Amino acid sequence: MILVTGASGTVGRHVMQLLQQSGHRARAMVRARPGRTMPPGVDVVQADFEDLASLRRAVADVRAVFLLTAPDTPTPDHDMALLAVARAAGVSSVVKLSAIGTGERFGTATVGAWHHMAEDAVRASGLTWTILRPSSFASNCLYWADAIRAGQPVPNLTGDGEQGVIDPRDIAAVAVAALTDPAHAGKTYTLTGPELLSLPDQANQLAEAIGRPVVTVDVPPASAPQQLLASGMPPAAVEATVIGTAWARAGHNRILTDDVATVLARPPAAFRDWARRHREAFTGAP
Repeated sequence: MILVTGASGTVGRHVMQLLQQSGHRARAMVRARPGRTMPPGVDVVQADFEDLASLRRAVADVRAVFLLTAPDTPTPDHDMALLAVARAAGVSSVVKLSAIGTGERFGTATVGAWHHMAEDAVRASGLTWTILRPSSFASNCLYWADAIRAGQPVPNLTGDGEQGVIDPRDIAAVAVAALTDPAHAGKTYTLTGPELLSLPDQANQLAEAIGRPVVTVDVPPASAPQQLLASGMPPAAVEATVIGTAWARAGHNRILTDDVATVLARPPAAFRDWARRHREAFTGAP
């Protein structure tokens, strides 16, 4: 049995689908969320990272865990809680979803500081481990959908900083390979798409896909904290976001790797293809 945390989310749902399609037993760990259900027949366990009893139920009879945590306020505590119950239950391996640039110093700050602590915990857990560090998700553009449908500009916190934007389905495919093949044990993979794109580049490719303009408006680093706080983001999450976006704006995420191609024996998907598949989200029309 393979436990997939975050199973109803952007990457986790693709991990579940791929595991099912390849005949592996998989259990979806979810929190109760109205309107977000798993397909019929899926082994589902309702659990919360802050409820140890529920985590123990989730890891019962599990061999491997796909560890994806997305706390509202950045913290390694959720990763550590799951690792503790997994180790006690005899789980043998873990694949941790982290983020590109984790642990790098940027001025006086550390990029992905909470991921860095969680990665250290994974390596020290006693479990066989693989760590995945994906670049910017193509699906982050879905946050623009309301603005685009309303003809409004989308905010650009990363300026002209280029990134190796990656399709979440490729992240999931690498995760499944790591969960099912011991050849990936002890590896840290930096996962990118096939080309470097700035946010305006993404907007241009998305505009081509949907047949309408996508306008961006630059949000200078000095203005970003106030805008993010006004959106309702918790202060600690704002701090982490500001560090990460300033790091990318400064060109430090101008990174392409061959890791997706090496693991999957095929090239990663292009952002343009992702945009075409998701055009309905931005137009309301198939």
